[in-house]
Amino acid sequence: MHLDHDEEDYNLSLSKFESMLKTNKVFFFDSEEFEEIILHYLDMGKASLAKKALKLGLEQHPKSTGLKLVQVEMLVYDDKLELAEKLLNELYAIEPTNEEIFIQKANIYSKRDNHEKAVELLQEALKYTEDFADVYNLIGMEYLFMDNLEKAKENFMKCLEEDIVDQSGLYNVVYCFEFLDQNAEAIEYLKKYIDKNPYSEIAWHQQGRLHYGLKEYENAVRAFEYATYIDDEFLGAFMENGKALERLKRYEEAIENYQRTIDLDDPTSYALLRIGKCHEKLGNKAEALKYFNKTVHEDPLLDKGWIAITDFYVRQKNFQKALYYVNKALAIDDQNRAYWKRYATINKAMNFYEEAELGYRKAVEFGDYQLDTWLFWVDILHFLGEYDNAVMTLLQASESFPEEYEIEYRLAGLYFMLNEEEKATFHLSNGLRLNFNNHTMLEELFPTIWSLKKVQTFIKKHKK
Repeated sequence: MHLDHDEEDYNLSLSKFESMLKTNKVFFFDSEEFEEIILHYLDMGKASLAKKALKLGLEQHPKSTGLKLVQVEMLVYDDKLELAEKLLNELYAIEPTNEEIFIQKANIYSKRDNHEKAVELLQEALKYTEDFADVYNLIGMEYLFMDNLEKAKENFMKCLEEDIVDQSGLYNVVYCFEFLDQNAEAIEYLKKYIDKNPYSEIAWHQQGRLHYGLKEYENAVRAFEYATYIDDEFLGAFMENGKALERLKRYEEAIENYQRTIDLDDPTSYALLRIGKCHEKLGNKAEALKYFNKTVHEDPLLDKGWIAITDFYVRQKNFQKALYYVNKALAIDDQNRAYWKRYATINKAMNFYEEAELGYRKAVEFGDYQLDTWLFWVDILHFLGEYDNAVMTLLQASESFPEEYEIEYRLAGLYFMLNEEEKATFHLSNGLRLNFNNHTMLEELFPTIWSLKKVQTFIKKHKK
């Protein structure tokens, strides 16, 4: 492999500089070489070496505007804004048409959250710059900081008009469209962009994502496939294509795409999980299980992996195995509400009601406030004869679901069980008002209460 001439010179400059640091000999570099060396160290996160190079550079080239502008950049990075501004004013007096001075001044105002002034300075920079794309991109970013997405989008578009292959500009335009909920308009924009730049894998990939968001899965697959034709190592496009193919129930093709991401890079738990799900849909139970196990091996903290294995065994009605895996999951994370809910459901299916009650209680404790979780928990408490606890739980649930007939009918039944007739009739009245058609729920849950003459009389009166 042959390096081009500029790259060879650049590598020689770096080697020469590092050799100078080791030997304490002083070599001469021109100012542009110093600029490249400093920016190289900044990109590498080696600030102390960048500062050494800047110091030596300014000693050899004390009047270099380029080096002083790099110095400004480093002062801004270190939040020494007053010093940076003072130096910029000195440079402006010497070179009032240097666009980089306006860009750095804008950067300082941006750091101070004065984004309107930053835009004003960047628009001045446009008068003197040759790199319009970069300045339009910076203006777009300032408008993003101001939450003016339309203006941001407009400037990112101008950036792409100047430099059609600017990938960050393309991502930024699409981001603005999506934030403004203009997905269809974004697709139209990308179609025109692709007409001008048909080999942009990024544009095809973004178009695929937008189609996917609009549930246009056939169009999404077509776009993702074009992205992978252009770049056959585009991991993200293969992953997204797998998701779209799954939506179309084309599971074998989805598996191929997920497998391609594993071939290109280390296997991700997400890809392994999706392959497992596809195999399950195809009826390949052994393969599904193999990939679910690989998922939790790859990432034991991924709850979706443990849930997939547990749910797999629940669907097979193999509750012993399901319980084994949900217990393993809880040993890793005992504050996961999804694990506790499954623990409860499995124990309930095995008629272990005390364990089921614990599971639902823990699920709610860790943030599962879904109505069915509350109701399953209450029904277990009712079955265990813990009527007072069941009532307290329902009253807590009613704070989140104040007009829910399923809560009201249960409260009515439980208060009748506790011989608190006034409260019972109040909640029965609420239940009948909210949903009369489902009043037979009382018969299913509280058959002895349902058969009471006073209850039947109350229901008949309400019906009239």
